Amino acid sequence: STQIEKVAENIRQMGCKAHAITADLTSYDRMQEVVTEVLETMGRLDCWVSNAGGGDGVARTFMELPEEQWDYQLNLNLKAVWSGAQAASKIMKERGSGTIINISSILTHTAAPSNGPYTLAKTAVENFTQTLAAELAEFGIRVNAVAPGPIPTEVFVKFFEVEEKDLPELAVNLGIPLGRLGDPQDIAPAVVYLASDASSWMTGKTITIAGGL
Repeated sequence: STQIEKVAENIRQMGCKAHAITADLTSYDRMQEVVTEVLETMGRLDCWVSNAGGGDGVARTFMELPEEQWDYQLNLNLKAVWSGAQAASKIMKERGSGTIINISSILTHTAAPSNGPYTLAKTAVENFTQTLAAELAEFGIRVNAVAPGPIPTEVFVKFFEVEEKDLPELAVNLGIPLGRLGDPQDIAPAVVYLASDASSWMTGKTITIAGGL
């Protein structure tokens, strides 16, 4: 919650309005409360970005996977995307406009040994994006996704068991044509584009940003 509030404070210092909410997004009921609180605080809801996701950073094959990890990863990486979009779209429908942006992954539609549940969920997110876009178009709501390549988040570093000094070598080993791992600033402009009227004729699509992978 401290990290979230810090981000909100940074936004306020830039002269914008921000409201931080701490929530377990795997809880369906809590997700509905979050959307309601956003509407009450901000007065409207124009854009919903499903960015929460990840795993526990432990490499496991499907054969070794405990049931609780299956449930956790599918709930966080897929169910939360659906429940958030459902709650947000009901609000947007009343205004006749809005945009929903789902964060997918470069790993979709490829084999991902030892990281299967995450990849499975992210692949489903892209299909969900297409289906939701078709269902919500008549209400003026656009739905798109962004698929980032390797970005050294905390979970990423734990999964690959690397230190910061090892990251340049990891980028080489992963075969990234542009020669480096990604950064959140590589992804943010695409999200801004999808949230803006600049993408007003785009829905149901995924933008891949992965250094050439």
